[in-house]
Amino acid sequence: MTLEDIPQVQEVEKEAFPTQWPPPSYKRELQNKLAHYLVLVEESEDPPPVPKKSPDNVISRLWMRLFSPGDKQPGPLPQSEARIVGMAGIWYMFDEAHVTTLAVRQGRRREGLGELLLFALIDLSQQLDARVVTLEVRVSNRAAQELYLKYGFKGVSIRKGYYAEDGEDALIMTTERITTAQYQAHLQNLKLMHKVKWGLEYKDVRKFS
Repeated sequence: MTLEDIPQVQEVEKEAFPTQWPPPSYKRELQNKLAHYLVLVEESEDPPPVPKKSPDNVISRLWMRLFSPGDKQPGPLPQSEARIVGMAGIWYMFDEAHVTTLAVRQGRRREGLGELLLFALIDLSQQLDARVVTLEVRVSNRAAQELYLKYGFKGVSIRKGYYAEDGEDALIMTTERITTAQYQAHLQNLKLMHKVKWGLEYKDVRKFS
């Protein structure tokens, strides 16, 4: 995420969390050394050629954009060439990566994009030498909890009245150690299943300099 991305990121947030208050200050977050934010962009109708082995569709272009290997953080695409369809972020503190947000535009859900962003966050957490990944989720959001359970998160406690807009409780979930051979094998299997379902080849998220 860059400063130029913030207006679109705020649009995604409003679609995903219409009652969120106060809205996060991404300008401040991008200056926070603990914070790491990613955006998922949809390229223009005339994107760079997609390798023949990859399916020539919108999802593959999104995938290649987020997961193409490289050493440096990419600059923003011109506004006319990119539309942000999803975003996610973590705070890295000590040996823990805490998911601060994960959102996909309302019209682009059920396309595997949320899982793609979750892959990116877990990979980035590992690159930052995090031991575990944690998050909060509404106790009523069973669909999200099922996704997190699939990726090795387990409920550990309840945070009462966490959501200020309606006072709903949050379920705190955390993974086991993400660096263990057992967890890595499970994660690789999930990546493979995602590839089979969406016809995509997973590539690690780049490590930002």
